[in-house]
Amino acid sequence: MFQQIQLPYGFDALEPHIDALTMETHFTKHHSAYTKNLNDAADKAGVADKPIEFLLGSLDTIADEGLRKAIRNNGGGFYNHNLYFGTVSADGGGEPQGAFRTVLDQHFGGFAAFQEEISRLAMGQFGSGWAWLSANKERKLALSASPNQDNPLMEGRGFVPILGIDVWEHAYYLKYKNLRADYVKAFFHVIDWKTVATNFDKVINA
Repeated sequence: MFQQIQLPYGFDALEPHIDALTMETHFTKHHSAYTKNLNDAADKAGVADKPIEFLLGSLDTIADEGLRKAIRNNGGGFYNHNLYFGTVSADGGGEPQGAFRTVLDQHFGGFAAFQEEISRLAMGQFGSGWAWLSANKERKLALSASPNQDNPLMEGRGFVPILGIDVWEHAYYLKYKNLRADYVKAFFHVIDWKTVATNFDKVINA
């Protein structure tokens, strides 16, 4: 059975950058629904014992079109939100350090350039979706954006998300209304870069 990440912080921990009501609604309503619907669809498809990464990377092996769509949408929502809630923290913000910072600088020419580009992708995503920082086993980093609950695992290029900015309106509308750019700017104050670096290490050592 797929399970939501257990939050190591309270819903109000990210104030004032992300408000408590948004966090509670996001986690207990949206993420919870994705998780339930994924479990239901995976059980019907006979794939409940498969890792979520495998499922999202091999959707074409699910013969039933309805179940395939359900697992794509809800499995993506489950995976994406586990990553999202796992890479924010009350102690977040600032800039990455150490070996991961060196790799980031090498790929993007510095933190400021990285921040500008992923913010551009987040703000430019039409409608609902995500902006991603991903890595592959060859220590390469990539920036991209995906609609809906899609993510780079579904693209088959070997890249695994290590940070995602959720730009569905449910992630920010209660506080920021239609000012997505303000939310994206605030999001950088809660990114847990130590966890992002750990995610990178897991990808290159998998």
